[in-house]
Amino acid sequence: MSSTRTPVVVGGTVTIATASETPSFNPYSQFGLSLAPYAYDSLVDVAGDGRVVSGLAERWQAGAASASFTLRKGVTCSDGTALRASGVARSLRYAGDPRNRLVGARTTLPGMPFTVSADDTARTVSVRTASPYSFIVRTIGLLPVVCPAGLADPGALDRRSQGTGPYVLSGYASGGPYLFTRRKGYAWGPRGAGNAAPGQPERIVVTVVPQESTVANLLLTGGVNIAMVTGPDRARLAGHGLATAQVPTVVGLTFFNERSDRPLSEPVLRRALVGALDRKGLANVAIGGDGTPARAVTAPDSLCYSDVAAANLPSHSAVRALRAAGWTKNARGRLVKQGRPLRLRLLSSADFGSTLPSVAELMAVTWQALGVDVELVGESRNAVVQAMYGSGDFDVVVGSSPGPQLPAQLVPYFSDPPSSGGLNFAHVTNPAYDRFVVRALRSPGSTSCADWNRAAAALLRSADALPVADGTSTVYGYRTTFAVVPGGRIVPTSIRLHR
Repeated sequence: MSSTRTPVVVGGTVTIATASETPSFNPYSQFGLSLAPYAYDSLVDVAGDGRVVSGLAERWQAGAASASFTLRKGVTCSDGTALRASGVARSLRYAGDPRNRLVGARTTLPGMPFTVSADDTARTVSVRTASPYSFIVRTIGLLPVVCPAGLADPGALDRRSQGTGPYVLSGYASGGPYLFTRRKGYAWGPRGAGNAAPGQPERIVVTVVPQESTVANLLLTGGVNIAMVTGPDRARLAGHGLATAQVPTVVGLTFFNERSDRPLSEPVLRRALVGALDRKGLANVAIGGDGTPARAVTAPDSLCYSDVAAANLPSHSAVRALRAAGWTKNARGRLVKQGRPLRLRLLSSADFGSTLPSVAELMAVTWQALGVDVELVGESRNAVVQAMYGSGDFDVVVGSSPGPQLPAQLVPYFSDPPSSGGLNFAHVTNPAYDRFVVRALRSPGSTSCADWNRAAAALLRSADALPVADGTSTVYGYRTTFAVVPGGRIVPTSIRLHR
């Protein structure tokens, strides 16, 4: 039965599937950011076509290194207190303070210092960056705002929401499910949206379902109402009247650990490993069919998207450079240098996408044929993240994401000082990338795209990252309709439950 042709349900519960559990609901944490829109708002929002629209701010203006936001009247926090401009400013300062080491916030905020001021009488929040920045509104403006009560006890944000959003976190169990309950009187969502229209659910239950095959079964039987599926299980979901939304993705975005004590700190090795791969074969595996090798490190619907991979990724000729760099094969056919064999630890997780372990397996087979001793490890999402940001015990990690909407959002992953405890978990140092980033940040909006693409090309030439395939994920709705914005986020106020 089509989700869009049946009467709506007044009140009701919508169940949404997610692939992994959320150990913290702090919207500035590594894990809490994805669920933040249910309980938190931002100063501005993004529409389905990628345009910036109103959120907590009814209007805004921006210059090369500054922006000003004017708040709507009547916004209240979930504890009933009024949200003032000074409260927003306090939240932005807290999120941007490097001493707080808030990984989730850093994926949204500019990768440079900024100052914030507020005028409660005028309802304005003003931001100034230390130097020109191309996308102030699309970064600081999209950060979830935590109410003052939440900042009074930040540790409590792990299990309790303190925002202005359309729902409140009202139930938590280890490993899920997570329950959100609708607020009354909410009227300041994207473009002034409320949460009281017929069909909007009274409750949203987020349940953890790691296996995509199980997710597909639940969608067909109504066990879940909304879920994203990326792999071959999508074929059996066609023709069942499910609502759908397509989300462009970068499948298999791969990082190499360049820490000085790891073998892939040597650029010639990274380039040889990338050059040896059959990119078309990897893309086919990543997509589960006829795949297209990725053309960029961001998704096709992102700002400044351009094909930078074809002319800049290392080719098979990079393998020939190994001998000149001192790598030879021993009697067992293993690559060695000064008697030391090349051993790599390759991580992947089906939690990032059902096909990614197979992508990693094909990489391992190719590199083993080259003479590399590869330890292939499949882990949970949380375990992979711990290896990336904690122990550092990996050489290659195959991940997947819709890809950031702004090229500037990649900067912390490739430019943060590795010792800072930031996002540069792969310890990348690429002076050419940094140089083009500085130039790009001085230009407003899309006029910076040429330099952003030169920066991305520098990453690919140095084999600092490898995007495997351009693909799509599909968000499905069983007797449920919804809107999805670029990056795959479901707009909470758009959800409608049907009979």
